[in-house]
Amino acid sequence: MNDLQNNRAMAENIAREVKKHGGTAYYVGGYVRDHLLNLENKDIDIEVHGVAAETLKEILDSLGERVSIGESFGIYALKGYNVDIALPRKEKAVGKGHRDFETFTDPMIGTFDAAKRRDFTFNAMMMDVLTGEIVDHFGGREDLKHRILRHVSTETFSEDALRVLRGAQFAARFHCSVVPETVALCKNMPLSHLSHERVWEELRKALIKAVRPSVFFWTLREMNQLSFWFPEVKNLIGVKQNPAYHAEGDVFCHTMMVLDEAAKYRDEVSDPFSFMLTALCHDFGKAVCTEVIKGKICSYNHETKGLPLIETFLKRLTNETKRIDYVLNLTEFHMRPNALASFGSSEKATNKMFDSVFCAKDLIYFAKSDHFGRITSSENEFQEDFLWKRMLVYEELMKEPYVMGRDLTEAGLKPSPFFSELLEYAHKLRLAGVKKEEALKQTLAYARKKYRKM
Repeated sequence: MNDLQNNRAMAENIAREVKKHGGTAYYVGGYVRDHLLNLENKDIDIEVHGVAAETLKEILDSLGERVSIGESFGIYALKGYNVDIALPRKEKAVGKGHRDFETFTDPMIGTFDAAKRRDFTFNAMMMDVLTGEIVDHFGGREDLKHRILRHVSTETFSEDALRVLRGAQFAARFHCSVVPETVALCKNMPLSHLSHERVWEELRKALIKAVRPSVFFWTLREMNQLSFWFPEVKNLIGVKQNPAYHAEGDVFCHTMMVLDEAAKYRDEVSDPFSFMLTALCHDFGKAVCTEVIKGKICSYNHETKGLPLIETFLKRLTNETKRIDYVLNLTEFHMRPNALASFGSSEKATNKMFDSVFCAKDLIYFAKSDHFGRITSSENEFQEDFLWKRMLVYEELMKEPYVMGRDLTEAGLKPSPFFSELLEYAHKLRLAGVKKEEALKQTLAYARKKYRKM
């Protein structure tokens, strides 16, 4: 059996023991939703009704090594299995933050009240682990069938502001329309008390898991919830573009189209999340540099003028410096592929471009996403073959022998801080296609010339 089968088998073992004590174990939350959608979900959550906490602990101890995930919340696991086992619980908001809740377990609460505390109807379904019977008090199955996102309880929904972002994320992942009543609730839920880690996680799921990640931002826009965490995205609304190249409308519309195009290549790139973040951020600069010159809308140097805005945006959400550097790097060069291809530029120029980015392949896929993320694009305008052929030239060149520090010392030079400049010079020769032997001669000649001047 594979891991998922092992986890299901353990869930069934737990359910059988619970039944012996007069209780019932249910699959809950996303597992039931994904089961009905025929999607694989490796995270199994079960909720045990009708047995006391001490009894549940004894059952788990008899089946393996019990791990307490949250003793006060009544959440446990068994070592070696990816199964979360929980008792039904009630929550009461005692503050404004995502964690500001008073929680207590109640094994006898019943399925209706247990499901009532959940966020959306299709997440409030339960499924008997042993019989497969679906318990659906709030019409989640029908809502899922018709791709409708609806909150469970007006009374409790607003207690957790993270649900605004979860709602937008679910709308994107499951192609849902949000009912007006839920939109109205979300409009009045302040997000300022959320932790940046939780916001980052919801953004990640939307960008990585949704076929159309743009729905996440369109939904937040409808809810008037872009301002606090995504002001740079909001600032793209209404920023005009040259209609000759962007008939789709403003920069926000273009960015949303690029997001959906970029999603097609997530499985092809080196870092899918960072790639998608680049799609989101790449035109932030247009919000500060767009102007009308001689009757034409222009955004000169937006790829560099947007870098400080991107850095501010990403640092608001994460301290992952490598990811931030990736986005800044790819954004800075995202206009270059089309420009060089249009002019049929030299191999030296394309080598230099590919050498300047974290991943040459990612740059081409992003340029393609940016190009087709608009209404006026056509297959003939994007010179994809040119770029892939030039990337192969660059990759083959990088496999060739090249001048290294030991080559300089073997030639009689003493190691010094000046070496970095010499190696940089040698690398430029390498990008120009100069073979190692000749590059070394030219580098040594350059060194002699520099030394004479020092």
